[in-house]
Amino acid sequence: MHLPVLFNETLRELSIKPDGIYIDCTFGRGGHSKGILQQLGEHGQLLALDRDLDAIQSEYAEELLKDPRFQLEHSCFSQLQALVEKRGWLGKVDGVLMDFGVSSPQLDNAERGFSFMHDGPLDMRMDCSTGVSAAEWLAQVPEQELVQVLFDYGEERFARRIAHAVVTQRLENTLQTTKQFADLVTEAIPFKEKHKHPATRSFQAVRIAVNSELDEIKVVLQQAVNILASGGRMAVISFHSLEDRIVKRFIRDESRGKYNPSKLPMQPEELAAIRLKKQGKAIKASADELKQNPRARSAVLRIAERK
Repeated sequence: MHLPVLFNETLRELSIKPDGIYIDCTFGRGGHSKGILQQLGEHGQLLALDRDLDAIQSEYAEELLKDPRFQLEHSCFSQLQALVEKRGWLGKVDGVLMDFGVSSPQLDNAERGFSFMHDGPLDMRMDCSTGVSAAEWLAQVPEQELVQVLFDYGEERFARRIAHAVVTQRLENTLQTTKQFADLVTEAIPFKEKHKHPATRSFQAVRIAVNSELDEIKVVLQQAVNILASGGRMAVISFHSLEDRIVKRFIRDESRGKYNPSKLPMQPEELAAIRLKKQGKAIKASADELKQNPRARSAVLRIAERK
């Protein structure tokens, strides 16, 4: 069985009830889903989602769909609550797992265009059946917007240089492949970081923009709280600081309500606004896991419980 990052820690923190209802918001290769099913009893239920059709149509999905306790939907994060309401599960869900990483199959498949390590079409869409590709987006995005995306989503200090290079290049020929984009970024950057490809930040930024990833995360966090039963848990795995910052702040804000230290004690309506209870500190991959999977080094798991 393929083990996704922080597998044991995630299953432990979800505190799975044999007859509970659980949601895996990123099916991927089914590692987390399979682990949850192994801990569910006869009456437990698991719904998994994935935005990527390759994941939905994979052999991993085909295997798990033989289990009557398991359901799978082709869906983005922001459809979570609608899918739960359709099943009559609103306020009854015992655990929600969200894994915000790009999966290994996506990174390793040159045709998907996620990685500068393999030359392929400059696509980067999580769902290839809809939306514009990275190549199409880069061909029409205004220069100032591209600067902002590179700076905000990639924390790229040379955002202006890269954006100007993209706009200049497209006057002749639009960027079509991952290698073309990576080479352009490499040329535009005057100083190179040790142990980091010059295009790393730009690829991350464009991918986030093309898939509206941060907006999807903000929406699904709110919806996850809405669907959880009292005592239900949300487990969230992030892979870079932008995602983790959103998750950390969300849990903090939902755990303390409209806290004002100058107006204590808190009023009943303020206490009612507190919907989550933070569970412990952020969890990172163990040394043993990092030896087996270096990609886990940036993974951060945060847990919260519904009040």
